[in-house]
Amino acid sequence: MFGLFKKKSKVEKLQIEYKKLLEEAHRLSTSNRSLSDEKAYEANEILKEIDKIKEQEKNAK
Repeated sequence: MFGLFKKKSKVEKLQIEYKKLLEEAHRLSTSNRSLSDEKAYEANEILKEIDKIKEQEKNAK
């Protein structure tokens, strides 16, 4: 209840975008393989960014 108005962190926003792109890539895999590959690539780039942010947070402590 108290987290109702809590703002999402950058990592949380990126994770949501990552999941959305993966779902879209999966959906497109049956109809348009090249577009599916493009979405999977975009998702992979977001995952790299998430890892980089987490690594920076870890090193900052």
